[in-house]
Order: sequence, then structure tokens, then C-alpha cells
Amino acid sequence: MKSINAYALFHRAQFPLITVEFTGVKENAENFKDYLDGLEVNYHRKESFALIFDARQALSLNPKYQLKQAAWMQKHKALIEQYCLGVAYVVPQNFLRNVLQVIFKITPNPVPFKVFEKMDEGEEWADRLISSLV
Repeated sequence: MKSINAYALFHRAQFPLITVEFTGVKENAENFKDYLDGLEVNYHRKESFALIFDARQALSLNPKYQLKQAAWMQKHKALIEQYCLGVAYVVPQNFLRNVLQVIFKITPNPVPFKVFEKMDEGEEWADRLISSLV
């Protein structure tokens, strides 16, 4: 069920490609918990996949919630390293791309990642990761 207050939507129909679409809804305690729970669901299959974070509608990177995400990543680091081939971040806003790069200098991503301006670039990169499975 898609909530109108959802911070992010998870698109898993094209597995092993999973896209997390940020909706533009401002994060709050409830919808950010739902988002972190959704991230965990990505690993339930216990199969390798590539992840795209589609931040084309993202409004900001609230430090409070970035810290929560960093803690989630640290807690699940082994799971991420085992099953996530890599993460493409699609962020058209130059300012947010720069902020994201700073965040990754502070909290390194446990798997290969790349930040893109356009969705098709992120999809091509993720597809190359997936094709390395065969």
C-alpha cells in the first residue's frame, strides 16, 4: 500500500535491480522508520542485487535522519556487503550531490557507489553491476 505520506517507495519488480524512489515528502519519525524497514526488506531474498536511490524528488538531506541511516548501515554492514552489488545515487541537484559526497567522506558506503545527475546513467551503471553476476 502506498501512503501519501511515504518518504520513499520501493520498486522491486525488476529484481535484481531495486529502485528506492524518494517522494519529496518531508521525513518524520514514522515515515523514516518505514523507509529503514523497507531497506531491510531488500535483503529478505538473500540474493545479490543492485540498488538505485532515486532522489530526483528529494527536498533535503536532514542531518538527523542521515545519522539514523548511517547507524542503520553500520548495524547491517555485513548484510549489505554480502548482497548489495553497489548503489547508484541519482541526484540532479548539484548542491545535494555535493552534500552527499561529504556524507560519504564521514560515513563510507560499505559497497561500491556512484552519484549521478540523471536516472538513465544510474540505471546503466547498476545494470553493469548486475551483468557481472553472470
